[in-house]
Amino acid sequence: MSETRLEYILTHGYKADMIDYLKSNPDDLDELISLSLLDKQPYSWRASWLLCNYVKKNDPRIIPHINTIVKMLPTVSDSQKREFLTILRKMDLPEDLEGIIFDHCVNIWEDITKQGSVRINALRLIVKIMEKHPDLKNEMSFLLQSQYTDQLSPGIKHSIKILMK
Repeated sequence: MSETRLEYILTHGYKADMIDYLKSNPDDLDELISLSLLDKQPYSWRASWLLCNYVKKNDPRIIPHINTIVKMLPTVSDSQKREFLTILRKMDLPEDLEGIIFDHCVNIWEDITKQGSVRINALRLIVKIMEKHPDLKNEMSFLLQSQYTDQLSPGIKHSIKILMK
């Protein structure tokens, strides 16, 4: 089976080219969303990355897919997981999914074998949910124990300090 135009762009284009392509071909956004929700590598994680960089806050085209993104979080690659977390952070999360998202993010954060970029994105989403539910803030001191932060890079540690302000 041959590549679609979008699949070709995802594997051969630069970020600006991909964004320009989507602006010129807005009907392909549905294919981009579909690709990001599949396990069709290398396209799926690249589609998720492009989607993350293309969509705006509370993008109405993404809202119907939030539930699917949340369900997929535990199973996708770390690269795709990082992009999904960022997409979710851009959305006003449905209240009925906040607990599930919070649990997924805590599991990601506590897994010190995961890339720091994935973990910090999980922590950012944890903080977003905590801002809405202040009773969860007691969890933060536990999550920031040295066993979870010692192996992080100085840049990510700095990002945590900024996030905690």
